[in-house]
This record gives sequence, C-alpha cells and structure tokens, in this order.
Amino acid sequence: MFHSMIDIEALKKNHKTQYLAEQYERLLQQEKETQLMIENDPSMAEMAQEELSAIAIQKSALEEQFAAIEASEKEEGEFPNEIILEARAGAGGDEASLFAQQLVDMYCRYAEARGWQWKMIDDMTVEIKGKDVYRLLRYETGVHRVQRVPVTEKNGRIHTSTASIAILPMKKKVKFEINPADLDMEYSRSGGAGGQNVNKVETAVRLIHKPTGIDVRSTSERSQLANREKAFEILTAKLQQLKEEEEAAKYAGNRKSQIGTADRSEKIRTYNFPQDRVTDHRIKQNFSNIEVIMLGKIDKMIDALQVGEVGEGSVVERCPDKTEALGPIPSTRTTP
Repeated sequence: MFHSMIDIEALKKNHKTQYLAEQYERLLQQEKETQLMIENDPSMAEMAQEELSAIAIQKSALEEQFAAIEASEKEEGEFPNEIILEARAGAGGDEASLFAQQLVDMYCRYAEARGWQWKMIDDMTVEIKGKDVYRLLRYETGVHRVQRVPVTEKNGRIHTSTASIAILPMKKKVKFEINPADLDMEYSRSGGAGGQNVNKVETAVRLIHKPTGIDVRSTSERSQLANREKAFEILTAKLQQLKEEEEAAKYAGNRKSQIGTADRSEKIRTYNFPQDRVTDHRIKQNFSNIEVIMLGKIDKMIDALQVGEVGEGSVVERCPDKTEALGPIPSTRTTP
C-alpha cells in the first residue's frame, strides 16, 4: 500500500507536516482496528467496508497535501526565498563606491515594491527575504559598469566605473561543513544606528576563512552571538557557492550560449547616463529612462532575463515615466 512508502516519523519532525502526519497516523490506526474487526466478526464486514472507504478518502487527501508540501520544499531548495546581496566597488575610486551604493539602493527599492523584507547586514551587504527572491535576482551577479559625468568632474568628461554584485542563496539545507580550526574571528564595535549597546559593546563580528581568504562581517544584530551566527550563515553560503561554481566551471563549455548566473568578473550590464540607456550585454537589450531604473524600476530587465531571449540591441518598452511619484530612495541603513 502507498502508506508503507510514507515516513511518518520524518513527517512528524517537519513543522509543516507535523499536524498532518499525526492525523495520518490516527487514520492508519483506525484502518488497522477496522480490518481487525472484520477478521473477528465477518458479519460487520459491510459496515466496516464503508468505514474503510471513508478512511481511504481521508488518507488520499493527506497524501496529496504531503506531495504538495514536498514539491514546495524542493522548489524552495532550488530557488530559496532568502538571499544575501553583496555590492563591492571596482575600478573608479570614489565614483565606483558611489555607484555600488546606488545599486544597493536600487535593489532595496525593488525589494520594497515586491513586498520583500530586507535589512543591512553590513556596509553594502543586504539580507533580502521574500517569495521568488533568488529566482528573480540570481542573474544580477556580475560586474555592473557605469558611464557618466561625476559631480566632481569640472571639465564635463565622462568617467567609467564599475561595481560588482553577488547574489548568495541562503539554502535551508547545506552540504558544506566548515572546520572551526579554519576560522579566525574578530570583534569590534558596530557603527551607525542601533542603540547604545550596539555602539559601545563589541557586537560586530568578522569571520575569516583561512583556506580561501573569504571574510564576512555582520553588524546588524544587537548581540555578538547573533552577529556571529549571521556571519557564519553568510560564510557557509559563500563557500557552498564557491564549490558549486568550481563544479560548474568543469562544464563551462556547455554554458557559453546561455545566460547563466555570472561570476563577479563577468561584465553583465552598462548604465550609460549621457545616453539614457542601460544595456544588458547577455541578452543584447537596451532599456531607457535610467533615472527611474536607478530608483528600483527594474522589472523590465528582470523579466527579460527570465525569458532569456537575445535581442538585437534595440530599446525595449520604456520604464515608467520618470515624473511618476516614487518618493525618496530608501535608506540602506535601516530595515523598512
């Protein structure tokens, strides 16, 4: 029978299926007792068969719910609903740092528009939670290039700067284990808003993974323990991503014609302010109304990447008119 394939104990340990598993277990017991009644008193067979039919219907309904939850968890494992978005300035000095911060603002505004939750973990590192967050933002990893006249440029020359974006999926089940001996840990005071405890006590935590040189820092939580746990989660995600990228590199030849999720060294997009154009180099499409795009109206670009159709460099449908009331850019120092 199908129920022999269901691991009741495992389902009872999962908070999503615990109550259903207990119901299913009771039905199995009722089924067993009813079958035993038939064996002991054949005259009750007709009445008992009606009971067994009702139990079978209830079991089938629960089995469908188990299957739906399992499918949902499988999808969430592939496309988790929590990510870490990390921005880093590249070539271009102060202008690159400014651009990196503007990209963070852009993604935070986009997250707000989609109803996702976000908060700053550290400077230019954001935790974003929400349905489909990784599925929609996974293609944002890579080098973003900006071409514009900086405010400090007196001669009107166009400067080119870069910033890199990394999207790290925060998976519930990870296969990567970290040896504590491979870690260095540093503590410091957190800066910015957060109360006297955050600013006067060494709550900020920095973890360094010695074998790879990867380091992460968390300052958003109010306690040293909470920041250490958050930093450890991010480090685990980074190391697992590194491992997956190394494995994927073995088959890179098969991915050249696909969009794929880029690494930090791959230039994926150019933001050209003088020409009011954003170009995504992977799908060869241009998007206009750059000022509104920088305010988080990136739906057209995100949707185009999901479809993955390569264009011919023509401008696609314009983003909303830049006169639309969008309100101030959200501060990336606080949680909305």
